[in-house]
Amino acid sequence: MIEIAQARKRFGGNVVLDGVNLQIAPGERIALMGPNGAGKTTLVRVVLGFYHLDEGRVRVDGFDPVAQRVEVLRRIAFIPQTPPPIRLLVSELIEYVARSSQIEAERIREEAQALELVVEEHWQKPFFKLSGGMKQKLLIAIALARRGRYFIFDEPTANLDPKARELFYKRLEELSGEHGILFITHRIEELAGLIDRKIYMELGKVVEDEPFAMDCPRGAASRM
Repeated sequence: MIEIAQARKRFGGNVVLDGVNLQIAPGERIALMGPNGAGKTTLVRVVLGFYHLDEGRVRVDGFDPVAQRVEVLRRIAFIPQTPPPIRLLVSELIEYVARSSQIEAERIREEAQALELVVEEHWQKPFFKLSGGMKQKLLIAIALARRGRYFIFDEPTANLDPKARELFYKRLEELSGEHGILFITHRIEELAGLIDRKIYMELGKVVEDEPFAMDCPRGAASRM
């Protein structure tokens, strides 16, 4: 379980997290929403151990994200909204992830293929020279191949075209229910049938945390 208790974080004089309390259990699928500056990305970075809290406590299956970051990152597969400027070749990146995560490189290729990205066609290209959509597909493939106990997605479909989005959501539907998934999103209608809980943040606080169900098929709500 991911446990966040009385989390407070300031940058200069700005309070970015203001006493956040939250628990995320394996198997839960959650949409994390809120306006820009609400604290969503900061909260995720605290869970990943990028930031120290000023006050409060975070544990991932009992591990401290800062003091025991390796154990935490073994459990979490993360996809950022903006792909990092990785200068490795695609082949080198896949090989590095396969070795460091102790997974088969073929599994990454298979996940990429499910998103209609044939990595062999880009094998000797630097990752940072791929198109935005290709970068995101490869990062998604790496995350899915790692099979983390928890997946954290920060606007994962922002650079994907409509077909790629549908392929991504279909792949998530095929995952077993043992994985916890946290989506940072502004497109909750696309997640119909995929999430069971909605959290809304504003000014560094959780102001809404409730079960979520949307009766209409995914994508239909945006066409109404």
